[in-house]
Amino acid sequence: MTDGTKTRTLGAIVFEGFELLDLYGPLEMFGCLGPDLRIETVGENAGPVASSPGVQTVAQHGFADAPEFDLILQPGGAGVFRQLESSTHLDYLRRASGAAEITMSVCNGSALLARAGVLDGKRATSNKIFFDHAEAQSDRVHWETEARWVDAGPVVTSSGVSAGTDMALAVIARLYGEERAEAIAILTEYEWQRDPGKDPFHRYLNQKHWMATATGTS
Repeated sequence: MTDGTKTRTLGAIVFEGFELLDLYGPLEMFGCLGPDLRIETVGENAGPVASSPGVQTVAQHGFADAPEFDLILQPGGAGVFRQLESSTHLDYLRRASGAAEITMSVCNGSALLARAGVLDGKRATSNKIFFDHAEAQSDRVHWETEARWVDAGPVVTSSGVSAGTDMALAVIARLYGEERAEAIAILTEYEWQRDPGKDPFHRYLNQKHWMATATGTS
């Protein structure tokens, strides 16, 4: 555990088509730290940004003028496929992660970290249904197909959507202590999956038909 008296800042990245729970699941946990952590949002440009279902979040900063953050949170979502071609987004990830204590991703947000080179030489995981897409972004990453989340020191990646909340609590435990993380899980009435290697969704690896079934487009 590091110095708990330091007030850290967390930069939460938003982009068109981000997944709501990828972002707000972890932010609910981090937000419970109160004055020990300040959360700010950042996007390509400051202003409202629509999530995958259309709900908007306001980016407080644009990539060009964003301050340095101690923690970076990169969510995933349907919009990731488009962001993979955004040099602006990828350049920001390289710059921001270089200054951050920990860079985190949820779901296929790890595909962006991989494309940006942030995961080079590191262990990582991603959304299981679309795992092959993340894996295709870089052959310099040690991809783990069976993991709820992977803590690779300065970079922590998590599996699909809800796994980001478990990852957030694990990062809180690392920075502020296990007792603090447990108290937050109790406060939010969240059943925290503590074992990063326990991945019940590994069985659905690359089975993309589940997306069509879930969305009613099959």
